[in-house]
Amino acid sequence: MLWYAARMNKSVQIHGTVAPGFESVKQLYEHNMHHLAERNTQLCIFVGEQQVVDLWASTDDDPAFSPDSLINVFSSGKSFEAIALAVLADRGLLDYNAAITEYWPEYAAQGKANTTVADLMRHEAGLAAFDTTLEPGDLHPKQLKNNAVGKVIEAQTPRFRSGENSQREYHAVTRGWIANEVFRRADPDGRTMGEFMREEIAGPLNADVYIDLTQEQISRINPVEMLGFGYQFRQGLIPKRLGRKMELNLWQTLVKLARLSRGFKNRTTRDAPPAVNGMQNVTIVNSPIMALGETPSAGSKCSARGLAKLAAVLANGGTLGRFELLTPAGHEALHAHPEQRSMLSLDTTFTQGGVATFAPVEDSSSFAAALNNGREGFYGWMGLGGSIFQWHPEKKIGFGYVPTSLNVLDLVNERGKAYQAEAVRCVDRLPG
Repeated sequence: MLWYAARMNKSVQIHGTVAPGFESVKQLYEHNMHHLAERNTQLCIFVGEQQVVDLWASTDDDPAFSPDSLINVFSSGKSFEAIALAVLADRGLLDYNAAITEYWPEYAAQGKANTTVADLMRHEAGLAAFDTTLEPGDLHPKQLKNNAVGKVIEAQTPRFRSGENSQREYHAVTRGWIANEVFRRADPDGRTMGEFMREEIAGPLNADVYIDLTQEQISRINPVEMLGFGYQFRQGLIPKRLGRKMELNLWQTLVKLARLSRGFKNRTTRDAPPAVNGMQNVTIVNSPIMALGETPSAGSKCSARGLAKLAAVLANGGTLGRFELLTPAGHEALHAHPEQRSMLSLDTTFTQGGVATFAPVEDSSSFAAALNNGREGFYGWMGLGGSIFQWHPEKKIGFGYVPTSLNVLDLVNERGKAYQAEAVRCVDRLPG
């Protein structure tokens, strides 16, 4: 917490620009950087094909931080998995309703023969955790292609939560590893998702969106840090008008944690070993050995500019200028057949392609309302501690927000959601 104490005596310099009509987004950003427990953040928003917000700031004048810094975005990277598979589906190389075994026969072992691609992407594969800890080096592309991870997955037995309508369980880390194995078998060139992202999206789109990094890119990482739980709880006791540094007060946080814990009672991950060897806490993602490997669901490195630009592609039907990622049919398939089921003690809606969709919830006191209300109409997902990578096809908004200060008790990323809601208000106020 020394970095936070140090910045209390400094004025925060806000960098970047906003287009006319989006001044209120900058005002909110300035307020949050001065009053919330932030360190380094990037915020970028597209509307249509225009970048309308491009802001970044550091509360401790970090000389290594810039709008081009690469920051771990945790579960925001899950949408990369969805996009990669959507491209294959669009090219006729993958069918969401097909069994995974159609592309990967060995996956059938241990009772997994009937699991479809859509099941996996909706977090319904029964593999929310593995019974084996993976080695970081086995996540590197060469080892992935040697089936180092694939053979572990083949040996897994699916497990589902008890009770009705309980097949959905958050595959927090494992979905990306499984989807990567499906991808490289369905891809004619046998590429990993990381290679695909680099060759067909990051390069052609000129967008910093990476599942894995090259050795040369390691120096661009700006590390994430967790806010201490004690600090977050103490801050929750302070009224907002007296300078609380968290979005939620202690009571609001405890209510959400209590609701979340009820859903953990029958989770299948209870006795699972660590996902990766050496994983003492989430900051393992800062290490070069992890950055050089592929953990799409939790380890992608990006800038907000990169996220917003890719989100703009999805917000505009699959194209941005001359860059075409998906045909109209492919874009529709990615977003098609949303199904609502309980996950993490709240109702979530995932499409067959594996992106969440958000809709208004009438009970404003519910956990589901906290997740949905304020980001209605968006698709995508969000990452542990704050990052958001989402798009709004109706209003053509592409949104990227990346902080380095992880508020892990902010379970639905409230501070990022406030920027989403303000962006929508700005779009609605635009003339014409």
